[in-house]
Amino acid sequence: MARTKEFNEDQALDKAIEIFWHKGYNGTSAQDLVTHLGLSRSSLYDTFGDKQKLFSQSLQRYQKQAKDQIVELFDSSENIKETLQDIFKQAVVESLQDRITKGCFMVNSSVELAMHDEEISKIVKNNSQIMEEVFTNAVQKGQDLGQISKQLDAKVLARFIFNNYSGIRVLARAGERDKQVYDDILKAMFSLF
Repeated sequence: MARTKEFNEDQALDKAIEIFWHKGYNGTSAQDLVTHLGLSRSSLYDTFGDKQKLFSQSLQRYQKQAKDQIVELFDSSENIKETLQDIFKQAVVESLQDRITKGCFMVNSSVELAMHDEEISKIVKNNSQIMEEVFTNAVQKGQDLGQISKQLDAKVLARFIFNNYSGIRVLARAGERDKQVYDDILKAMFSLF
């Protein structure tokens, strides 16, 4: 008779996200996973397979959570430009308050692994396409409401916005602590629309 699992897989994935986000894929050992997730090696590997599969599942869960959160913000927004500003301001606050300079799990994974790992590369590319669509829809909504300039096509502007968001997260990972750097980026970016 098969043993029943005595842990919640989603909670285990959330813990895996934490450790991978903090240490990266290469910096996280099997023992780190066992310790941080509070699971035996056999439970860990029986449930998730190997370290790479656990990482992939964690990254996909992170991607869905991040997308859902931003979509909810845009769907409930009455002023898209203000919501975009709020999203970026929050990213800056997180960047300045983050003592371990973790940046963004997706961006970090892209930089660390996408070039060498085909599966991670697919997840990263899929995330970029999904987020481009989310930002394009939001920008289009803002343009339709007269809150965002129509000088640039919604998709072009969405790509620019998403690239800047990713760039801010890279700065955070690199340990940038000067608020003026972030303020200058946001000022220049939002002056364009």
